[in-house]
Amino acid sequence: MESVRIKSKSAARLWNKDFTLVVIGQIISLFGNNILRFALPLFILQQSGSAALFGFVSASAFIPMLIMSPIGGIIADRVNKQRIMVVLDTITAVIIAAFMLLTGIVSIVPLVVMMLMLLYGIQGAYSPAVQASMPLLASGDLLMPANAVVNLVQSLAGLLGPVVGGVLFGQFGLWPILAVSCACFALSAIIELFIKIPFEKRPRDKSIWSLVKGDLKESARFIVKDYPIMGKILTLTFCINLFMSTLLMVGMPVLITGYLEMSSELYGVSQGVMMAGGLLGGVLAGALGKRLQLRRAYLLLLICAICVVPMGLALLFNAPFISYLVLTAMSALTMACAMICNIQMLAFVQSATPGRLVGKVIALIMMVNLCAQPIGQSMYGLLFEYFAFSPWIVVLGAALVSFGIAAYSRVVFSKLPEAGRE
Repeated sequence: MESVRIKSKSAARLWNKDFTLVVIGQIISLFGNNILRFALPLFILQQSGSAALFGFVSASAFIPMLIMSPIGGIIADRVNKQRIMVVLDTITAVIIAAFMLLTGIVSIVPLVVMMLMLLYGIQGAYSPAVQASMPLLASGDLLMPANAVVNLVQSLAGLLGPVVGGVLFGQFGLWPILAVSCACFALSAIIELFIKIPFEKRPRDKSIWSLVKGDLKESARFIVKDYPIMGKILTLTFCINLFMSTLLMVGMPVLITGYLEMSSELYGVSQGVMMAGGLLGGVLAGALGKRLQLRRAYLLLLICAICVVPMGLALLFNAPFISYLVLTAMSALTMACAMICNIQMLAFVQSATPGRLVGKVIALIMMVNLCAQPIGQSMYGLLFEYFAFSPWIVVLGAALVSFGIAAYSRVVFSKLPEAGRE
């Protein structure tokens, strides 16, 4: 009974007004973001029928995020994080409204590319503010559950977004998705007005450019020299994003709507099931908490690699719906394992990094990982285009590389302290 009371008190401390409002704002904002980021690339794929163009467009969208992530981290450590969230959600709503007005007036494909680039750029500046606010809203033993909740929200939005987006896109086209997304960002901005996040203004005696250079150097020095195990984590996450994450991002729409010739509704369901896997992973990470051992996280990546094998083998047989089910099930299991591993690593980075550097270090890690995504998306786009009639070659090749990543992760995690900085 005593342990139950302790857990209840911890939960009560975590779910204070400000943390609850951050979570609600995230649910609404990320839902709008997910249905839009689901529909826009799919629109390009359906309009062009080209996997290479789809991969190129998806890759191009990440360039602004790559640029804005370190800037967002610097801003997150120097500006009120609540204000950042409100301003960026408001700007996003205005951009979507402008896009709706320009639809039918301007050529749609360049407009979609520009829209995606703006969305990803804003997200690059937005994410560090949310992540850097977690240690301020939930410290100590509450940090891992807080991160689990944030990741659960991302998974929940990722679960609902593609399913709703698939139905809306399949039945009504792009316009309703734009309207729903615009309303979501506007509502999220209103909710975030009532959040209070502790903030201490730091004096600024240098130019913005000098601050950017100084902060990036300080963050890079911490990762590479002061705490080199962080650099190994960075290398590992770069490889995961380059070869594993982008396989699902580019491969799933190309394989399901192109190679297997399934509807956008079924693709939306597949994306929703995949995000449900991420949701399950977030629930498990939050429930297990300290019982999860970071040194054994390589087993999760090994499972991810194993899951890719049946995805490739399923494409060898002339059974589209069975192949669809295998792809969907394996991608969901992959997402569950990847989510648990990601939450563990994020909590470690947050707890091991000095408070004044948290936003910048997370942003720098995000920036390096984002470099992997456009490269991987372009690479897989070209590979799926070249092996259009035998995509199983691409998938099984990715499985082989994934086993190598899992082996490397075992070496990295074996040298990793369980919590905090040694």
